[in-house]
Amino acid sequence: MADLGPVMYLTERPSTRFPVYTRGNVGEVYPEAVYPLSFSMARSAVTVEELAALMLDTRMVTRSDVAEGFVTMGGVFGGYQYLNLSLQRVLAVRAPGTSIEESDATFFSSHDLAPPHEPHPDDKNLRASIGAVRYVLGLLRVTEVEGLAEERELATAWRDRESEILEGSDAELLATLDELGAIISSLFIHHLDTTNRAGAALQLLARICKEQLGDKGLALTLLGGIGEVDSALPSIALWRLGRMVAEDSELTTMFDDGPDGLEERISASVETNPAASDFCDAFDSFCFTHAARGQNEWETASQTWGTDRTQPLTLIDRMRSAGPDHDPVVAAKSLSAKREAAITDARARLRGPNRWVFNRALRAATVLSRARERSKTTVVDVVHVSRLIIRELGRRTAERGRGGTMFDIWFVGYDELVDYVAKPDTFGEVIAERRAARDFIVEREPPFAFAEELPPIDTWPLRASANVADDSNELARPGDVLAGVPGCPGVAEGRARIVLDPTDPGDLGPGDVLVAPHTDPAWTPLFVPVEAVVVNVGGQMSHAVIVARELGQPCVVAVTGATGCIADGARIRVDGTVGTITILD
Repeated sequence: MADLGPVMYLTERPSTRFPVYTRGNVGEVYPEAVYPLSFSMARSAVTVEELAALMLDTRMVTRSDVAEGFVTMGGVFGGYQYLNLSLQRVLAVRAPGTSIEESDATFFSSHDLAPPHEPHPDDKNLRASIGAVRYVLGLLRVTEVEGLAEERELATAWRDRESEILEGSDAELLATLDELGAIISSLFIHHLDTTNRAGAALQLLARICKEQLGDKGLALTLLGGIGEVDSALPSIALWRLGRMVAEDSELTTMFDDGPDGLEERISASVETNPAASDFCDAFDSFCFTHAARGQNEWETASQTWGTDRTQPLTLIDRMRSAGPDHDPVVAAKSLSAKREAAITDARARLRGPNRWVFNRALRAATVLSRARERSKTTVVDVVHVSRLIIRELGRRTAERGRGGTMFDIWFVGYDELVDYVAKPDTFGEVIAERRAARDFIVEREPPFAFAEELPPIDTWPLRASANVADDSNELARPGDVLAGVPGCPGVAEGRARIVLDPTDPGDLGPGDVLVAPHTDPAWTPLFVPVEAVVVNVGGQMSHAVIVARELGQPCVVAVTGATGCIADGARIRVDGTVGTITILD
């Protein structure tokens, strides 16, 4: 293995009791290797005691289960975030009516990529199984998720104070970071709780659809077009901005001239073109409202739509080429109508207690799906305030240091931050060492799953060879059928377009099928102008699936190696109902 130096965040020690880990789900939230500052800030804010208490509250976990600390639930290995798959599988063993295979597909889509579960004498636990039953019964009482409105108000208040905060002294900015850490911790714990309950509610609804109605996949239809899903809102707003461009010839010409200097060209024309003035106002409002969104938005070192406005302009450029038939509002209404018809049909086929349980499970799944996306938005909005503070501290220290850059700050630990701000020039050597280590890591694709010991980093495949179809990969041929996990029902055909970076989608547009290695909310606006979506990884609780359901976009996730075996330009058929991709030519 290459010598990467003493990098604090490189690899933790895996759990011995729960040794299997996966990038499933968390790979969407943290698609890139974490930076030392972001990781150490998170660890200083969220304590193992808080996470353990969250798990113990479910009554499905015992104190001995969480005795090894953070790694019981997840950890950073080779610089990348992983979740503990073993523990989730044990919960599936303890929950009556749930299988490991169903749990893997719902939460992580690790069913055919992770090592098999090795039974342990402590897997089964009567008290924990009783707790699991109580947990599920508790879902049937869910009518709302408390605290969401108050948390939203808190995040908005912090966002509105951004300019004032950034004028503070170094000491004041550092103190504010400490304050935000405690707030983010509380919000994050609530988000995890909501996410866990949302996943359990989806499993319950799917089980009812399978056992009582003979169609497990019906659960996805029943959650399509539910409305009020925060992660879908940017796509709708960007669509409207794209319409503004498509309907004005001068704006269209400006976009046709390319991204370099685009915003400056539009701003220069506001005095003579009312459409350009309206666009600028709407775009400013969008960038303020959705400033925290972007690829890898949980990572404070990443650029977002608020710090790099070329990113949303690129998405608008792809939106403007789509016709009215791609309007996400219209698609959502159509999907909502199908949903209501499916609900009516399901209720008509159920009687007595079965109908009562179905209604309660559907209500819980709907409420919790919305709540999960709302709580995530709230967390990333507050994280964005931290991002802006760190950027400001980084800018100031770069000006005072000797040859450093603003981004050097992310290579120090949180416990080193005060010293770094005071004397940045003394950290040159350690920053260079950590930067080199991370550069080595990010060139490679981490294992999707591993057991007991992470494979040596220098054995990982390079990202380009792992994610792009070329001579080193075996391409799927006409007639081949690739299997995945159904995301959103529907069938569509189109030209496969392999996109590895949402900020560089090429000529992706109508008639195409987006094929991506992973997705987070920064990707989802690209769903709108295309015919369907295919993703290498992801479970039925992934953001790709939730947004696809809201936009009415046929979607299949967990198509292992899709970006590496589907040739760019190949014509394919996507069946989001059964979860298959057929290569047509």
